Amino acid sequence: MKNGVKLLLYWGAYVLICLLFIETGYGQSRSLVTGTVVNETNKPLAGVTVNADENGNQAQRQTTATDANGMFRFTDLKVGIPYNLSFTYLGYHPQELPEFIVKSGDNNSVLIRMKISKATNLSEVVVVGYGTQKKQNITGSIATVKAEDLTDVASPNVGSLLQGKVAGLEVSNSSGQPGAMPKVKVRGISSISASQVPIWVVDGVIQHDVPNLNPQDIESISVLKDAASAALYGSRGANGVIVVTTKAAKAGITTVNFSGKTGISVFNTGQFNVMNSQQLYDFWSAFPNTKDIPSWFNSSLTDVNTDWIAMGTQHGVVQDYNLSVSGGTDKTRVYAAGNYFQEKGTVKGMVYDRFTGRLNLDQKLGDKITFSPKLFASYTKTDNRQHDINALFTYLPWDRPYDDKGNVINAQAAGSGWRGRDLSNYYYDLQWNYTQGNRYNAMVNLDFSYKILPFLEFKSTNNLTYLVDKGLIYTDPQSISGLADNGRIKNSNAYRTTRFSNQMLTFNKTFGLHSLNALAAYEYNDYKYDDNSATGIGIVSGITVLSGASKASGVTGTANHYAFQSMLMNANYSYDDRYVLQASFRRDGSSRFGSNTKYGNFFSFSGAWNIHREAFFDSSTVNFLRLKAAYGGVGNTPETLYPQYELFSVNAQYNGTPTVFPSALGNKNLTWEKSYSTNIGVETGLFDRLNLTLELYRKNTSDLLHFVPLPDVSGYKGYWDNIGRVMNKGAELTIDAKLVRGAAFSWDLGFNLGINRNKVMELYGGSRQINGNQVIEEGNDINTWYMRKWMGVNAENGTPQWEIIDNKTGEKSLTGNYAAASLQKVGRATPDYFGGISTKMNYNHFYLTANMAFTKGIQVYNAGRELFDSDGAYATYNQMDLKSGWSRWTADHTNATHPQALFGGNNRSNGTSSRYLEDGSYLRLRNVTLGYKWTGKMLERLKVKGINTNISIDNIFTITNYSGIDPEAAASGGTTSPYPLPKRIMFGLDIQF
Repeated sequence: MKNGVKLLLYWGAYVLICLLFIETGYGQSRSLVTGTVVNETNKPLAGVTVNADENGNQAQRQTTATDANGMFRFTDLKVGIPYNLSFTYLGYHPQELPEFIVKSGDNNSVLIRMKISKATNLSEVVVVGYGTQKKQNITGSIATVKAEDLTDVASPNVGSLLQGKVAGLEVSNSSGQPGAMPKVKVRGISSISASQVPIWVVDGVIQHDVPNLNPQDIESISVLKDAASAALYGSRGANGVIVVTTKAAKAGITTVNFSGKTGISVFNTGQFNVMNSQQLYDFWSAFPNTKDIPSWFNSSLTDVNTDWIAMGTQHGVVQDYNLSVSGGTDKTRVYAAGNYFQEKGTVKGMVYDRFTGRLNLDQKLGDKITFSPKLFASYTKTDNRQHDINALFTYLPWDRPYDDKGNVINAQAAGSGWRGRDLSNYYYDLQWNYTQGNRYNAMVNLDFSYKILPFLEFKSTNNLTYLVDKGLIYTDPQSISGLADNGRIKNSNAYRTTRFSNQMLTFNKTFGLHSLNALAAYEYNDYKYDDNSATGIGIVSGITVLSGASKASGVTGTANHYAFQSMLMNANYSYDDRYVLQASFRRDGSSRFGSNTKYGNFFSFSGAWNIHREAFFDSSTVNFLRLKAAYGGVGNTPETLYPQYELFSVNAQYNGTPTVFPSALGNKNLTWEKSYSTNIGVETGLFDRLNLTLELYRKNTSDLLHFVPLPDVSGYKGYWDNIGRVMNKGAELTIDAKLVRGAAFSWDLGFNLGINRNKVMELYGGSRQINGNQVIEEGNDINTWYMRKWMGVNAENGTPQWEIIDNKTGEKSLTGNYAAASLQKVGRATPDYFGGISTKMNYNHFYLTANMAFTKGIQVYNAGRELFDSDGAYATYNQMDLKSGWSRWTADHTNATHPQALFGGNNRSNGTSSRYLEDGSYLRLRNVTLGYKWTGKMLERLKVKGINTNISIDNIFTITNYSGIDPEAAASGGTTSPYPLPKRIMFGLDIQF
């Protein structure tokens, strides 16, 4: 905490020094000019740029912007001099107030009412790869999420905030543990063994992994989904690109913002419940094989009813505080911010702390050079003394953690009376054992630009990122897990350095009705990583330093690196903003490939037709209509770093002498995975209220990177090769509607939908690959389930049944023998469709927003049911309370969903099969926020520009038929004992000074 405070103080001092350079001037015969800018319904517009040109001369311009109440002010305009006042705001027609004569005194106030421009969304400037474009000139598939849409759900992770907000972007949160990262996919899965996740780009810098950013520092996020938009990222764009732009100060206005959120989280198991003491006793009492039941089973067990879930969980606490300073002139602009985020998990014992700080500076050095350094630092700490989530569900209610004297019970001690299967009371070791993590991350940008000519500019982006990760695992000698070696400590250290440099020339010029913008650049990016860890055994309780251990054990270390260098070009041509053509090319070189295939070429061609700008187009119904089409190729690299080399392991010994033995064969001809995709889209606006975008795409990925295993007799584990092809196709729909637009009440509604289908087109030799409970086979979905097919309960005797398929005739029959049942394809883990719904209402100064996310048609394997719904096979684990509509076979009830329960199980009824394959579809209300924006005399009395108070609720309900703990976690593979996403209520305050 002290280090975080020091960091904020250092940054605050630096900001104050920078602000001293902001130019202000006060002369004689000057006066105050104020005003208010509103929209057509008289609502104030914040962030409107206001220019005051003395005698209409832009060289003598003063600039400011409206605050949260739509108000602006100039404090030093010359009396008696005519000024040209101009007002510009994205999506609105520009306004001018020419030859405004400043009067002496304070009687200079104006009211400006701006009108919404038709085709509003087309005039927006969107961040694309290596630059910006007006939306009407975009030819690829790009979706943008604005800053105000990233502040709803309480999360420190940027990826989580994107869920349900972009068509084709599939985000699933696999865990509700503080600091957990979601899984993010763009337009399905294109690879089997290479990376399947998009790359992240922050302020022009390609990141090694998901950046640990403060969401409050983000100005916008652009998701580049197709090859035309991602081709400039070449070998790293196969899975899409997420481009993050951080905030920058606006000239002419200085603001200080403070925002704070705090609230509580509630452990949320949905409709999954385990049995209490009486329910479990009744379940056991129904076992017909009484001779197999332990002798200790009797009615006295119900005297103990331990609710392990209640004992191991709590109301978690979330705190999120932000302070930012933004200000500047035309020459100097400074944005500085600090954030503190803390979350105490809903499972007891986990605390996540994060401090972040950011400084973005833009300094003009004359008319040609702009120096734009950026500094970001974060410190993350985790203190993990977390209760065992799996134990919360599996422990018997007949056991208890403490004896009558309040002492923790050692379940393995003689006479403990412990009934549970594993003779383990996690409370015992939890008294002493814990882990801690500390992560330090610093990112420094030294960027500058030089305007060679009015239409030609050189931009230099240079970044250094340094990360240090330190960990401690402490195992006390008093704990059961520490008995064997008298306690141990493990210290680990990891260091990562990435360097990024991009040197780019940009050309931007208009020739009458023709406009051309182009770029050419050279880029270099490298990565270096090393770590070390050591374990010390034999310690005195409380010692956490390796030198305090009596013996060293398990010393490890790793070092690796990679590098990319690239050349890239892009040209965008527009004629009268009607016809737009774009072409891009990138040549990538990677250290991950051998000399024969070190370089690869990637490209795209695309175009758009803005039909609404044609002379023949005249419609009062259709505001705009545009068509776009694109084709291009991007690539993917293997996740392993040295597949081109023949590798040897040197970490073994023989008779005390180091030994070297083969590990993997090299492949100098290994090349990139190549994805060639076609995208066709139509965008239209209707009635000046409804905007629709429909896109169809097809993506073919060839030369799949795959590790080919070799027989043990070869001496090698295997080698990497290009051995397959996958096809993805799909459709995406986005609808934004302004349902009501009144003076007192307005209502906006958004909807997005993504549909993706994938198919394995080719595999090496046509051979299928078994991957756990899934199969990868030509003609099928990559995520195809492969297991025995459950055929229900034999009504005659209550035993389980599976399906047999005759390999020769294809004839199907039933069997009660699990081993004899046929392995077969029984479904897929790819959803039919997914998306999100958003709504925003404003009534006077009140506002209400809500966001939903949904997934339909995904089949998930509920592995937890093998334990919790085992028909007595795991009788000494607690069992789940059967879902509504389920029933168990008895002699009086033969039409049942579940076999008869027997102590020890019923003919392997809980074996892996489609019995536990469930529909994981869900509709989740991610967030609801109700707020009030304060205005009027109260703000004047408090001498602040704006106050916003709100209350929000996250994950308040989920509609699903899934019987497990969390369908979203199940979609990511967490189905045994996942950490569920909590329900959460937050209270927020935002003050602008």
